[in-house]
Amino acid sequence: METKTIKISSATYRDICEYAGELQKELGEPVSLDKALTSLFHKRKLGDLAGSWKMSEKDAEEMKRTIKKGWSTWKLKSV
Repeated sequence: METKTIKISSATYRDICEYAGELQKELGEPVSLDKALTSLFHKRKLGDLAGSWKMSEKDAEEMKRTIKKGWSTWKLKSV
């Protein structure tokens, strides 16, 4: 593996170390800063999941009804 040297601020270094610690707790194994940065760069976004949830038409209709019912309980306050 080829390595590179980069300059980052102390605050950024602290943030990366903090993230690496959180990732280590989650994975239950040692996490290098390289692995933490790789994880950050390849983290999936919600939009990446679009179309990947398989459900029946019945399930989809039930979800729509539930969401519609939930939204109907919201009221906007007039100013």
